Amino acid sequence: MHSDEIRTIVDRLAALVSEHYVFPDVGREIADRLTKAAAEGRYDVLTDPEQLSVQVTTDLQIGNQDKHLRLKFHHGEVPDETDPVEEENYWATRAHLDAGGMARVERLPGNIGLLEIKPLLYDPSHAGAALIAAMSLLSATDALILDLRGCLGGSPDQVALVCSHLFDGEPVHLNDLVTPATGTVRQFWTSHVPGPRFGGTKPIWVLTSGSTFSGGEELTYDLQQLGRAKVVGERTGGGAHPRQGFKLHSHLEATVPLHRALNPVSGTNWEGTGITPDLEVPATDAYDIAYREAVDHVLALPATPERLPLLDEARASLVG
Repeated sequence: MHSDEIRTIVDRLAALVSEHYVFPDVGREIADRLTKAAAEGRYDVLTDPEQLSVQVTTDLQIGNQDKHLRLKFHHGEVPDETDPVEEENYWATRAHLDAGGMARVERLPGNIGLLEIKPLLYDPSHAGAALIAAMSLLSATDALILDLRGCLGGSPDQVALVCSHLFDGEPVHLNDLVTPATGTVRQFWTSHVPGPRFGGTKPIWVLTSGSTFSGGEELTYDLQQLGRAKVVGERTGGGAHPRQGFKLHSHLEATVPLHRALNPVSGTNWEGTGITPDLEVPATDAYDIAYREAVDHVLALPATPERLPLLDEARASLVG
């Protein structure tokens, strides 16, 4: 990369932030700072795209610490958001190779369900079928461990689809996305799902780490605020401003937050603070603790003839 190309990238990034950033006044301040730095030649020596991404991201986040606001380096080719076919193919391929984000689906001893979602909550158009299949398999379990320790973000529509399997009855209001520049609000609610649901009464444990971020945090926060799950693990990363990607170079993507999450229960979100678990423990210990609590729940269920083998499974798992 040469200096003219670098300045073109930074100027384009500044224009995008000024136009789209979730807080318009802050966006204009950031844009002015970047434009001035580029004009002064601050970035001219950073001819490696990855080095440029690190320095510019640091400058973008001065004073706001918005982890969604980045100049992101990709080892592979960045999809072009202005080419719907290319972008669709990119995300469809990623979701396919990641099994729709359903990293682990298992019935644990004692009839306890485990669903691990990583690296992303892919959009339902690419991963809805995988999620519905996973939740259908786990619908008859007596407790659920939802492992989001490696979930780095994703689609709020997929968050709503997950939650739709975890409640009963009337639609439940989960979250709003507010666009301050226009005052528009998009609401997210639970909805009807095909096949059986896990339902709204059996216990859920959500596992988190410091890497749980964005869409993974929204799923955690929605369930926690509604009193539907117990969160076990580490405080999460603290990113509540959904972003849009813009291709600036074959390996550089501008990620600019456009919206602000607004939870209908708390009236706020987790931006900058992360989500505090109900039981704060190292992420490496979260699974064992949650599973033990889930086993205790199963052992307290009525010992019907049909359940006796499951109770024996649960007891044996603790001995092992």
